[in-house]
Amino acid sequence: MNALISTALRTATDPGLQPTRLPAWLDTLVSHLQSLALLAARLYVAQIFFLSGLTKLRDWSSTLALFNDIYQVPLLPPVLAAYMGTAGELVLPVLLVLGLATRFAGAGLFVVNLMAALSLMADDFSPAAQAQHTLWGVLAVVIALWGAGRWSVDRWLATRVA
Repeated sequence: MNALISTALRTATDPGLQPTRLPAWLDTLVSHLQSLALLAARLYVAQIFFLSGLTKLRDWSSTLALFNDIYQVPLLPPVLAAYMGTAGELVLPVLLVLGLATRFAGAGLFVVNLMAALSLMADDFSPAAQAQHTLWGVLAVVIALWGAGRWSVDRWLATRVA
């Protein structure tokens, strides 16, 4: 019992800088929970951006007007920014859902989110919008850094190629 409490205390207070040896059953559980958390993050981020892309696609003339008049996307002409942003919001989420080229998709959606946040800063960027974009950006970075996890096409391909 003391060994279990000691392991739990060490694990709970570990800053993640040093590898921690866990009992095999706990290591397996944590691995599955990490993959579940990555899957949840992928699905959440994919839903947010895909629905945003569909909204832009449904009313393209309004989308172009927004990019011309409201959104101040740095470095890109408004029409090109509209096409690139919409394409990214429709294609990259599909990759996230599949877990295919997941790190690329996560990094791409981080850039899309960053451009959206920067363009909103020129206008009235409410605290609620800031919080949303921060959450989406952090989740996109987590996906880009840690990959898709166990339940993904990336993992399936890695086991077939190796």
